[in-house]
Amino acid sequence: MLDFAAIDFETANECRSSVCSVGVVIVRGGQVVDSFYSLIHPEPEYYKWFCQEVHGLCEEDTDDAPVFPKVWAQIAPKIEGLPLVAHNSPFDESCLKAVFKVYQMDYPDYVFYDTLAVSRLHFGCRLPNHQLQTVAAACGYDLTNHHHALADAEACAAIAMRLL
Repeated sequence: MLDFAAIDFETANECRSSVCSVGVVIVRGGQVVDSFYSLIHPEPEYYKWFCQEVHGLCEEDTDDAPVFPKVWAQIAPKIEGLPLVAHNSPFDESCLKAVFKVYQMDYPDYVFYDTLAVSRLHFGCRLPNHQLQTVAAACGYDLTNHHHALADAEACAAIAMRLL
């Protein structure tokens, strides 16, 4: 696959619609050509401690952030016609569908590919686990800022360029 958009969401709480940050990496012709990162004012707008422990974001970080429709208006033209790639894509796809539903937006049936599933097929038992940082390292990519949405999208893009 030479043309795709790698995407990663972080959430504020247990609700899939509570996206609080997004990272997108655009790959065309097998090369990274663009990237995008934004904080997002989550809906519902509260943070659970376990989510904060994972990504380090809190209410103060997103109080003045744009709501999802404004952020997506910037992303949609960048990813038009591209398949989306995510590590554990069922999570990111469910977040995207949930937040589209919350804001009563028409969901355009994006096609998702999952680097986690591909990693399990490609590496099998040769890796101790198939977490993003482990798979990225096995593909020669050093993920240094894990759980930052853009860093995770960059790692996912590197994995996809190697395995898809």
